[in-house]
Amino acid sequence: MVWLQRAIVAGVAAALLAGAGVTLYVQRAFPALDGRIVLDGLREGVRVQRDAADVTHIRAQSAQDAWFAMGYVHAQERTWQLEFNRRVMHGELSEVFGPATLETDKLMRALDIMGHARKQYAGLPAHARDALQAYSQGIHAFHQNLPQALPPEFHVLGVKPGGTTGAVWEPEDSVAWALMMALDLGGNWGNEFARLSVARTLDTGRLWQLMPPYPGEPPAASADLASLYRQLGIYRDAQAPSAPADSGGEKPVAPGAGPQEAAGGVFSHEISQGMLAWAQDLTRNAGTSEGKGSNNWVLAGSRTVSGKPLLANDPHLGLSAPAIWYFARLQAPAGAAADGTPIGAIDVVGATLPGLPFVVLGRTGSVAWGFTNTGPDVQDLYLEQINPADPAQYRTPDGWRPFTLRTETIRVKGQPDVVLPLRATRHGPVLSDVQKSHAEVLDLRKYVLALRWSALDADNQTVLAGLQSNQAQSVDALFQALEPYHSPMQSVVAADVQGNIRFKAMGKVPVRHADNDIRGIAPSPGWDARYDWQGWLPSAQTPEDDGRSGWVATANQRITAPGYAHYLTQDWVLPYRHDRIAQLIAATPRHDAAGMQAIQADALSLATQRLLPHLRKAAPQHPLAPAVQALLRDFDGVMDASRAAPLVFSAWADELVRGVIAPRVGDNRFKATYGKRDYRAALEGILERNDAWWCQPLSCADQSAAALARALDRLQAAHGADPARWRWGDAHPALSSHRPLGNVALLAPYFDVSVPSPGDAYTVNVGQYNAGDAKNPFVNRHAASLRAVYDLADLEQSRFIYQTGQSGLVFSPRYRDMRATWVQADYRHLQREPAHMRHDLRLVPAP
Repeated sequence: MVWLQRAIVAGVAAALLAGAGVTLYVQRAFPALDGRIVLDGLREGVRVQRDAADVTHIRAQSAQDAWFAMGYVHAQERTWQLEFNRRVMHGELSEVFGPATLETDKLMRALDIMGHARKQYAGLPAHARDALQAYSQGIHAFHQNLPQALPPEFHVLGVKPGGTTGAVWEPEDSVAWALMMALDLGGNWGNEFARLSVARTLDTGRLWQLMPPYPGEPPAASADLASLYRQLGIYRDAQAPSAPADSGGEKPVAPGAGPQEAAGGVFSHEISQGMLAWAQDLTRNAGTSEGKGSNNWVLAGSRTVSGKPLLANDPHLGLSAPAIWYFARLQAPAGAAADGTPIGAIDVVGATLPGLPFVVLGRTGSVAWGFTNTGPDVQDLYLEQINPADPAQYRTPDGWRPFTLRTETIRVKGQPDVVLPLRATRHGPVLSDVQKSHAEVLDLRKYVLALRWSALDADNQTVLAGLQSNQAQSVDALFQALEPYHSPMQSVVAADVQGNIRFKAMGKVPVRHADNDIRGIAPSPGWDARYDWQGWLPSAQTPEDDGRSGWVATANQRITAPGYAHYLTQDWVLPYRHDRIAQLIAATPRHDAAGMQAIQADALSLATQRLLPHLRKAAPQHPLAPAVQALLRDFDGVMDASRAAPLVFSAWADELVRGVIAPRVGDNRFKATYGKRDYRAALEGILERNDAWWCQPLSCADQSAAALARALDRLQAAHGADPARWRWGDAHPALSSHRPLGNVALLAPYFDVSVPSPGDAYTVNVGQYNAGDAKNPFVNRHAASLRAVYDLADLEQSRFIYQTGQSGLVFSPRYRDMRATWVQADYRHLQREPAHMRHDLRLVPAP
């Protein structure tokens, strides 16, 4: 009994000590929000305050100190986010996560994100390089002083900030992060490859039925793609090897230094499997902008209650925890760069991206602006023919030319390093060296696919445009500041206190040859000069609108007016969101800020309304069918989180797509192309034409009924036998997932941020899901990554919200404190001069 008592006492004592240690660690992990911190690198003191809306206000005596402080604050609040993003773009994830992320690392190395970023950084004017250097120094200053414990991700994974070199964030990394945003938003190579893949089993006419052009337009390509690819013999014989044994591919060498155990200790398997799924999704969907859109609109004073403009913006991006955005105000007087270049006064508030030192979306004292993705075709895939006599050469208009070769070494935790030989052509990197899907389709002994992508060009100065925008005080000055903007092209709306409004597409778009009969819609023969780009569309000729009609709205729909002289793309987003915004604007003669917020909250799906009559006609022999049809009779297409009908509709549409499209293109090809691409336009056409070829061997009506029966089986298994108790929000939570600890079942409830949500891909209040995800097909993963409304009658009445919280520290009450407000489409104040501050921190230069 004595020994038992001693053991109990010892156990209790150990638990208390462990609890005390955890408590102490948690306390030490919180950033200093008040007090005084001495830092090397500052010129003068900087005041960092947090207001009641948790917006961070940085007041400095020079722009350089403001950018330095922004770097310090981003490191305070989002250290792990910076580290993870740095590893993504450097292709260094596998050093932490092992082979699970190798495919992502290989893709980043093949694209040479960092190599191009260094060239672009070198081409920036000196004052822009100074800004990125100051920001980098601020991040380094945080790590050099480290007044707080590192977040738990570093300890769980055994990661050292900055890796083996300690380069936690260099100036070139900010340029690279801008490139990563261009990769996320500015790609269509995935659409091109999908067309090449399905053209193996469909003729060109059926291809355009599966992937239709924009409503009301003919296909942009006049070439018979299916016939062209058959004649060239590009496809891999299922029985043949994908490439000769000596054509490349990674080669293991001696193990790298570092621990050999899997990342995350006891959670290693879950982390590895989760990161594998994430990496596969990233590489599979790189080069596609499906589901990545935004809304913005601006009203002239003639359409508002106040007589001054109103502007709204809600960019739709992948949801993550912490959020991609961080709201801050930067203030500094006019000054000069190190080379004497004048720097205007800065006083701007809005959404920053950790990794960049400026406000990306927001307002100054006199002008507000918002972005949506324009989505022009700035990526072309080229079929490069390999010389049968010399595989080291490829065909050009001038004969055979050797591939450009380089080698990358990737450290893989727990395994030997991988030496990766990479090729490039005159068009760009050979993606077939790293994209497994290419090897499954192409005969790589004869052809490879190379990428021409505008964002990789050395003249990309997007970060310069961002820096300059923060000094603008009028619509004219804003668009002049944005002139260097390059990639990804954005549809910018702006308004100022003088009453001016404007829309213009800002960025670089290639001009294609008049004889180009493919126009970048699908991979083109790389040896034919007519498929090469012919220069760039001048900035003066990109689409624009001065708002004379009283309003302008963009939602990734076609933004070119009838008769526009230039080709931008065929892959516009279906116009449902734009049309709904237009309906709501037209419904009220004069709007106020509350009306703008109501539009952002709207969950009526015009796309659902279009297909709903077909669903109502479906009458399967299923015990739940009568109850479900009763629910559908009153369904108006509003994708409300608390209703059952949106869930029934979504499951039916998913099953119907699987039933009519997968048999025609083949299961493997369907699985490779379905998911974020939902084939909604194809389904609309099939049902409205009553297309017997697609619906065979059944009628389209029978296919619809069978799809509903399968959907009801699925829903009954997942949600019970009473359809009245089903809820769209239960199946469709907005999930902001943490990388990588959201993959660990025990940790996900703490690190992920989830809330039942309304909407679908076609509602203004968007809720994009990946129906190809077998486990969570309806989870909302792409939504309004922020919402903002600006009232030019009183800019201090501006509002904002996003889906998590400002802090990236999971222990913090500020990690998820915006979640409920966001899903209810409510807002916080976005003010330059709030009534009071909650926190006050002084950053002081070292003596």
